[in-house]
Amino acid sequence: MDETEEGLRSLQDLLDRSDANATRHLREVITPARGLTAQQVCVRPTGLRLLALATVTSHGRPLIGPVDGVFYRGAFHFGSSPDSVPIRHVRCRAHVSATHVPAQELSVTVHGRAAPLDVRAEETAGLRQGLLDLYTPLYGATWEDFLDANVRVFVDADQMFTFHMA
Repeated sequence: MDETEEGLRSLQDLLDRSDANATRHLREVITPARGLTAQQVCVRPTGLRLLALATVTSHGRPLIGPVDGVFYRGAFHFGSSPDSVPIRHVRCRAHVSATHVPAQELSVTVHGRAAPLDVRAEETAGLRQGLLDLYTPLYGATWEDFLDANVRVFVDADQMFTFHMA
């Protein structure tokens, strides 16, 4: 977990706003006992996480596909080839939804906009090192070249909903 106190407060505010604006049905499913706090959500989806990412086609149709994701500093991050369908979609229509559902007892869903990141910038050094630490053991030292050749984005969430069963 690489969270700051300010980041945790901001994430908790997002969770609280999302809950306050949720439908009655959603609040009945995600009761206070079944939701996660900012502190809890930051330690649950660690490491590489498969996300179901929904983008929008040029015809306004939703398209969902899996992407590798990481949860870093209160947001899901993912990447892909510059010519991949998800990256082409978010370049034209940034609104996305993503859900991490590793099993029936946990889900984290975000709705927002995909925002590009420069993983070579100083302010993303921690994310870059985290990605290298995760992917290099799986794919070897050449994975850094892959990282630099592809597009990284994070979901700037307007809403986040969490669910867990103990």
